[in-house]
Amino acid sequence: MNDYDTAAQWIEGSRHAVAFTGAGISVESGIPTFRGPEGLWSRYDPKVLDLGYFYEHPRECWKVIKEIFYDYMGAKARPNAAHRFLAELEKAGKLEGVITQNIDNLHQEAGSWKVVEFHGTAQTLVCTECGERTPFTEHDLEDLPPLCKKCGGLLKPDFIFFGEAIPPAAYQESLKLLEKADLLIVVGTTGEVMPASMIPYEAKGAKVIEINVEPSAYTHTLTGLFLQAPATQAARELASRLKIDLE
Repeated sequence: MNDYDTAAQWIEGSRHAVAFTGAGISVESGIPTFRGPEGLWSRYDPKVLDLGYFYEHPRECWKVIKEIFYDYMGAKARPNAAHRFLAELEKAGKLEGVITQNIDNLHQEAGSWKVVEFHGTAQTLVCTECGERTPFTEHDLEDLPPLCKKCGGLLKPDFIFFGEAIPPAAYQESLKLLEKADLLIVVGTTGEVMPASMIPYEAKGAKVIEINVEPSAYTHTLTGLFLQAPATQAARELASRLKIDLE
């Protein structure tokens, strides 16, 4: 049985709480995970996000990227109760920030201010030639591949492709957040994607609350309190105990 009372007490008693989120927090917003039988990679070839393949076949890759990240995710996805819960915790001074593996911008849309996007974001495009970053809304994604208005170079979404390193700034910002953390709230991640999967281990000495539908790589190694439930269900249970209004 999930011990929401103790979890709420841990949150209430923490001074430097940090959240670490993965694809599972956005599933209830209509964004499928990448892996698993129902994941995006069961319908699309993951090579479209391989950096080398992208450079060789930009138009082919962009057609799929547009369909997944801009037509589907961007048009339909909205923050859910779990995103709002973390935003309200931050507003109440009970959460220092969110480290997310997601690129969907839903934490920011829910009202979170301090969000470290470990894998980047789909909200901006970066020029592969000059490095200029611009909002994707400034480009016509019906004309593919999109090109830089400054130099004419090929644009790519500003998130990590296979073959790319984690942005140093995001990595350092994550470590800085976790340095003083006394509580880590892990939501919707299996703990299998490197190097992001190692981030929770940097919260040395912190209590760990994990919210996941199924046990993860953290459940029996790092987690102190496992709440086995969909993210929105757990968020509502915790919010009611902490007297947080999510509506």
